[in-house]
Amino acid sequence: MRAFDDLYAANAKFAKEFENSTLTGRAARGLAVVTCMDSRIDPLGLLGLQPGDAKILRNAGARVTDDVLRTLVLAVYLLGVDRVLVMPHTDCGMSKVTDSDVHALTSEQGVDTRSLEFHTVPDQDVALRHDLMRIRSTPFLPKDLPVTGAIYDVHTGLLTPAPRQASDAA
Repeated sequence: MRAFDDLYAANAKFAKEFENSTLTGRAARGLAVVTCMDSRIDPLGLLGLQPGDAKILRNAGARVTDDVLRTLVLAVYLLGVDRVLVMPHTDCGMSKVTDSDVHALTSEQGVDTRSLEFHTVPDQDVALRHDLMRIRSTPFLPKDLPVTGAIYDVHTGLLTPAPRQASDAA
């Protein structure tokens, strides 16, 4: 079997029952979710959303990187996003290593990653507060954009909201 044959076969089956051809690229519920790439996270399901409701931005650790900010600008000004949820999770692999650890691991394989920042998460609460502030303080997004954070528990399925900030919308 070739490396991706299973995926193409699954897609053929999916396409036979595909019902979302009328969706647009806009976020029907005005939501952008920044979350981790962890495969245990089903952002649509855990938030009661359907395809087309939200823009889902995923990366290792659910970090608000320059690319996430760039994508949020596009989502807000072009794709109907009017609120943002930053949603890291418990038991995250990015909280179990440091950037130095990753550099050392790759170096053992002969790969020099020192030019990369991995944005590991030594303290998830501190990282979440930092990332929320990064969105709230960027000059590229509306000052009144509702932004909040919550940590998803991969063992219970529950969200724990970050402490509310003055700039959170009700």
